[in-house]
Amino acid sequence: MGEPDVVRVGLVQARSPATPAAALDHLVPLVRKAAAAGAQFILTPEASNMMQRHRDARDLHLADEASDPVVTGLAALAAELGILLLIGSAMVRTGRDDDDRAANRSLLISPSGKTIARYDKLHVFDVDLPGGESYRESATVRPGEVAAVVDTPFGRLGLSICYDLRFPQLFRALARAGAGIITVPAAFTVTTGRAHWETLLRARAIETGAFVLAPAQGGTHEDGRATWGHSLVIDPWGEVVARRDDDATGILLADLSMSAVGQARAAIPSLRHDRDFQLPQ
Repeated sequence: MGEPDVVRVGLVQARSPATPAAALDHLVPLVRKAAAAGAQFILTPEASNMMQRHRDARDLHLADEASDPVVTGLAALAAELGILLLIGSAMVRTGRDDDDRAANRSLLISPSGKTIARYDKLHVFDVDLPGGESYRESATVRPGEVAAVVDTPFGRLGLSICYDLRFPQLFRALARAGAGIITVPAAFTVTTGRAHWETLLRARAIETGAFVLAPAQGGTHEDGRATWGHSLVIDPWGEVVARRDDDATGILLADLSMSAVGQARAAIPSLRHDRDFQLPQ
């Protein structure tokens, strides 16, 4: 038998607390709700295990991947429910002796509870926004070096995290590696979310002919940071097929017909039309 054409996905829109233990308590009922609604693939947002902007406070709870409460707890839950689960990202130790920064890591968990893919965020968020907001993620997070595409029962899946959304070359590379679904778990700021979130997600879907799944953090967190929410599912033609128009915690469900990927890429086969070129002198 071939891959199933239709897969139901469940996106968790969260408001992660400042500690992993509290974050697990926050996420479990939302994941259960999505599974009870028939979701076969459930995704949580960026920073699922804690939202903590202050490094000293974050590092008090920073753990290795194998001992983080959210990672281990959600892996056990995936096995109990028999679902494919993406932990959008967890802040975990890198395991490197030469760098004490954390990894911002996506983990794909199989229905048996095993980690089958890992991806460390390639592009870290170092910006000064209008209105005075300033972020230096590179000070506390070690950027990854390797992109990730993984086979699933419903096709190839490409992984990204939040700020990666602004780098179309990554999405194009994932699509050319066969990804028909690309995940964008995020904790977008309100300023950039209002201005760019939906536009960028739709653009990445159009450019790649892939489904784009974007589960988001939303609302004001314990550390005072506010995130945009507005989780989205975009189809390979760039149409919004499911959305949340708020920053409240909850779930978003969508049924994806995987044949839409081939149809979009056949109609506009731009992935086959790349050409090398020289820059002007």
